[in-house]
Amino acid sequence: MKSNLSELTPLAPLDLAAPASGDFEIFKPENVCSKMIRYQVENGRLTRLEFTGGCDGGLKAIAALVEGMKVEDVVGKLKGLTCGKKETSCADQLCVALLGAAR
Repeated sequence: MKSNLSELTPLAPLDLAAPASGDFEIFKPENVCSKMIRYQVENGRLTRLEFTGGCDGGLKAIAALVEGMKVEDVVGKLKGLTCGKKETSCADQLCVALLGAAR
C-alpha cells in the first residue's frame, strides 16, 4: 500500500490570541491539559465558557452544563476536583479563574 505524505496538511499552531468578539476574561491554567480558559461573567453568572486544548468533549460538556449558573454554584460544584493523579483539573482551574476574578 503506497502512502503519499505530501498530501497531508500540517496542523495549524494553537491560537492563543484573544477571541474576536466579546469581553472575555482569559485565564491560563496550570498543571492541566487545557492551555486557556475564556469566560464571561455577567450579573454574577457564568455566561460564556470556552476551553482551548484538553479533552474536547468533556470540556464542551462542562461548558454546556455550567453556562448560565451563578459563579458561586459553579465553584461549589467543581472546586477541588482532580484529574488522574494531578492535584487539580480543568474544572478546578476554572474555579481558580473565577475566584481570582471575583477579587
